Amino acid sequence: MLWNLTSVLMIALAGIALYWMWPRITAALKQFDAENRDRIVRQWQDRRDSSAHVRHTLEVAGEQVEEIVEIKDTDARTGTPVTRYSFEGIWYATRDEAERMRMEKIGDIARGFYRDLPAALAARKRDGRLN
Repeated sequence: MLWNLTSVLMIALAGIALYWMWPRITAALKQFDAENRDRIVRQWQDRRDSSAHVRHTLEVAGEQVEEIVEIKDTDARTGTPVTRYSFEGIWYATRDEAERMRMEKIGDIARGFYRDLPAALAARKRDGRLN
């Protein structure tokens, strides 16, 4: 008797939780589906774009670089609140300056990839993995 009551109660709680979470679940699935459709469209467009590899390289390099952090601080001279921007532990007065340094870092990583690419392709060709 106790087992039946416990199992019925657990099923009822699971049903209530599912009912309560259903809008979030469907929203997440719709977002996943939209992102997947966008990715497929981008892949078709990239087949016709001769510079798609550069864009993909910059996207991958951008994922490897940390984001800019906005910091609320007080000015040491006047004591007024100011906003500073931090990138890789260095504080910048403007977001544009921090973005410029971040873009330079992304560019350095992408250039390093293209600098190492011929040697990597040559090694793959020697091993017979490049067809």
